[in-house]
Amino acid sequence: MAQTTKRSINELLVNLFNHVMDLEAKAVITEEYSDITNNDMHIIEAVGVDEPRNMSVIAHRLSVTVGTLTTNMNGLEKKGYIRRERSLKDKRVVYVTLTEKGRKAFFHHRDFHKKMIKAIVKDLSGEEMEILYRCLVNLDRFLEPDSKKEES
Repeated sequence: MAQTTKRSINELLVNLFNHVMDLEAKAVITEEYSDITNNDMHIIEAVGVDEPRNMSVIAHRLSVTVGTLTTNMNGLEKKGYIRRERSLKDKRVVYVTLTEKGRKAFFHHRDFHKKMIKAIVKDLSGEEMEILYRCLVNLDRFLEPDSKKEES
């Protein structure tokens, strides 16, 4: 591959990252959700709308420590987005669920991502989507922390 093409790919990736972060913040943090950050939205996404998740699972999904997550959860709980409950079987385990306000934020955030994916793949054939998927998997593997690379 020509050096110019590699440079162009690099510039495009940097620009895409910046644009996605900016656009997501503008699209997701609306007046209704002005009391939280884009990072808070990603925590809400990691909590999910299914069964309650414990703090360790959520922290792992976000690649942060439980201590860091606890600080963020305190704010989200005070603002009414999440609810925490101790396990009846093991009091050390804390389960998190979204409140109705949190569920609404979750779906608002998910809708942004659905629109983004739809825009990305709208003109791609099935084969092109497979190639794009493989490229993104390679990028994801490269971006993983070194400890995860060694496990693979």
